[in-house]
Amino acid sequence: MLIFTENEALTTHLSSFKATKKSIGFVPTMGALHQGHLSLIDKSLQENDITVMSIFVNPTQFNNQEDLAKYPRTLENDVEKIKALNTSVIIFAPTVSDIYKENVVSQKFEYDNLEHQMEGKHREGHFNGVGTIIKRLFEIIKPSNAYFGEKDFQQLQIVKKLVSKYVIPVNIIGCSIYREENGLAMSSRNERLSKQSREKAAIIFATLNEAKELFKVKSAKEVTEIVVNKFKKTSDFKLEYFEIADESNLLTCKRKSKNKSYRAFIAVFIENIRLIDNISMQ
Repeated sequence: MLIFTENEALTTHLSSFKATKKSIGFVPTMGALHQGHLSLIDKSLQENDITVMSIFVNPTQFNNQEDLAKYPRTLENDVEKIKALNTSVIIFAPTVSDIYKENVVSQKFEYDNLEHQMEGKHREGHFNGVGTIIKRLFEIIKPSNAYFGEKDFQQLQIVKKLVSKYVIPVNIIGCSIYREENGLAMSSRNERLSKQSREKAAIIFATLNEAKELFKVKSAKEVTEIVVNKFKKTSDFKLEYFEIADESNLLTCKRKSKNKSYRAFIAVFIENIRLIDNISMQ
């Protein structure tokens, strides 16, 4: 298995594949891999000649420095998981200096207002950090296809907009959310939860499913009020936001339209750990 820590060495290695026009699949991650990540790798392996996975905890997308410090870093364990799946996967695990040199700051991007909704309201500068690292990784790897999980649906839409606006020649593929047995969306942050809180966190997906059913007969405003009131009664959780939004532009649904696709988004804290999830309302 090949592991690169410097972008120049990776670029040199990949250049031979590009010369023969072999397709390159790319899975960007921040490590602490779970089954959801591995499913993205598996899809890339099926659809491309070569698969590259990056493992890099990107500092510029964290507006909370404590969250950055506590983010799990498990490179050795991650490598073993990838080896067990397929030893042909190329791993790119760069250092911060390799990516940013001496200038660890974000570029500024405009995503046609997608960046100002939901996560953008609560994590200032987050999507500038996301755009900076994704654009940089695309420039290094030059993938044919790149795979992103729908758990971060807003991020998925942001990346699609980034590729469109900045004319980056890569196909963006969204992949289904992987869930634990109790419905909790798989996330690297789940590893920081106590066993008890991990079990209690089943309420998040249960609430999304309840909202989906209610949305069939109630307005978005009514459903939102029900969800907000539900979390007011659960002392273990602090609801940061719940919104039903248009999938295409992420604007909050004011009045339902048959011609639009909607999705419910939620962010909650438990044990001071932030968890997000979403569900299609169709």
